[in-house]
Amino acid sequence: MALDTYTPTRTNLLKLKQALSFATLGHELLDQKRNILVMELLNLVDQTVDHQNRVDQALKTAYISLEEAVLKMGKMKVFYLSSAVHIDANITMGTRKIMGVSLPTVETDFKERSPYFSPSGTHFFIDSSIDHFKEALRVMGRFAELKVSVMRLAGEVKKTIRKVNALEKIAIPEYQRAVKVIQERLEENERDAVILLKKIKERLETQSP
Repeated sequence: MALDTYTPTRTNLLKLKQALSFATLGHELLDQKRNILVMELLNLVDQTVDHQNRVDQALKTAYISLEEAVLKMGKMKVFYLSSAVHIDANITMGTRKIMGVSLPTVETDFKERSPYFSPSGTHFFIDSSIDHFKEALRVMGRFAELKVSVMRLAGEVKKTIRKVNALEKIAIPEYQRAVKVIQERLEENERDAVILLKKIKERLETQSP
């Protein structure tokens, strides 16, 4: 029902005041939620930027280590050794919640079946390369978690801001205006009633013998 269609009665005034109180409380809660989400979003953005750099560095280090192994042992031998590597990568997906928003969690674990090959005739850079690529995969999992979290939080912040603005600029002012209009009309009706009662009283007094 449009607010300007309410009949100026005390019952409707009470209903509008309750609605105004509810809208004001909702605005306060949403404003708090927005602030918390924005702080968390900024924190995650910083972590995402950091992990982007860490991913780049981890991959760079891993490939440098692999190139060193190829230089020391030869491309074919490294290729054959790579076929002997047996590592199971387990990527576990989970969720966590912030202010009702579901955010992903990613954990990367490795189950190693070592030794993969005889250490004789191999070079340090082979094991080093394996370790660096595992670390790169862990960091990439965390980076993916952060990136998705940032996108979801940004979307929730946007929706929350729209709700806060709708309450602040539309709903609450309309309720305030409606309450004021009905209060003024009720006060006016009361004044009219008082004046009418006075006139009736005066007329009765003039007519009395």
